[in-house]
This record gives sequence, C-alpha cells and structure tokens, in this order.
Amino acid sequence: MLKLYTYFRSSAAYRVRIALNLKGLEHELIPVNLLKSEQSGEAYLHKNGQGLLPALETEHGVLAQSLAILEWLEETQSGAALLPQDPWQKAQVRNFCYAVACDIHPIDNLRVLKYLSNELGVTDDQKNEWYRHWVIEGFNKLEPMIGAGPFCFGTEPSLADVCLVPQVFNALRFKVDMSVYPKISRVYEHCNTLEAFSNAAPENQPDAQ
Repeated sequence: MLKLYTYFRSSAAYRVRIALNLKGLEHELIPVNLLKSEQSGEAYLHKNGQGLLPALETEHGVLAQSLAILEWLEETQSGAALLPQDPWQKAQVRNFCYAVACDIHPIDNLRVLKYLSNELGVTDDQKNEWYRHWVIEGFNKLEPMIGAGPFCFGTEPSLADVCLVPQVFNALRFKVDMSVYPKISRVYEHCNTLEAFSNAAPENQPDAQ
C-alpha cells in the first residue's frame, strides 16, 4: 500500500492527498508534525533526506516533491486522468501548476514564514502582509488563465485544480480578499463539492488541530 507522509496544513501534501483520492488509490496517511520539526528528525530523514513534506512511500522506494509525486501517479497509476492527452493542453495545465507550486508556494511556505519571524524579526502583521502580497501577485496572473469551467481547464479535474485548491485554502486562512477572483473562487467552491477534494481538506485529516 502507498504511504503518504503528510501534515494536515501542508499545501504540498494536500495536493497529493487530492490526487490519490481522485485516482481512487488505497493509501495510508502518516502524519509528520511540521510545527514540532518532526520532518527534521532522524526517523523521517531516513525516509526522505530532503526533510520536506510530502513524501510517498512506494514499492520502489520513497519519492519526494509534490509535483514529482503527482507526475509519477499520473504516469503509473490507473484511475482518473489528471493531465490531458493533447500535448499543448497538457503544457497549459503544467504551466498553471508551476505558477502555483514554483511562483507562489515556495516564498509563502512555513520555512520562509518562520525565517521572517525568527531571524528577521518581522511582526505578525508584516509576515501576514508578505503572505498576502505574493498570493495576490500570483492570483492576478492565474485568474485570466481559467476557462469557463467548472474546473480550471474544462469539465474534468486536472492537476491544475489539484494545485489550486490548497493554495486558495491558505489564501483564505490569511484573509486574502477572494471576491476579486471570481473564476478562482468558482473552481475552489466546485472542487470542494467532490469527495476527493473535501476528504483531502486539512480539517478532515487525522492530525488536524
């Protein structure tokens, strides 16, 4: 059975939880508490030397980095297709995914926020404003890329939706005004009507706090 090392509020782990659910793959969730730095402990580093979440334990070994995991699942596992067959459309979905996972998420993740607070001494208000600034920068670019729906690219969920939903969840946590992003909001709300998305949501995880 696949084993996913996860933390309930990790948006990267959230992506993989959604994809596993969409593909209907049996898996075990193994919580790793980021706030307690369990990802830096010897036991976890033995599994994933990068010391980051998520990690997926497979019969071949442990795979890290959420986008690599998502691509591997798509290429090797049955179930719902999360990338289009057409090469151009596939590239558009990947473009959207990278805009979330490479341009927004890395500068707003927990490691960065902790560095801002602990090393640079910024206030909580300044830290939250940092977060909102980069989400807004990113969402301003993503909003025009979304089609008529109900998903980011058409009538079936893709890796674009898998990447977008966790980022919107975090944006709402940090009180980003989502009223200016009607397409993003529409996709987020529609996705969460599906069990594959709602069951992967942070509040429904065994380690939710």
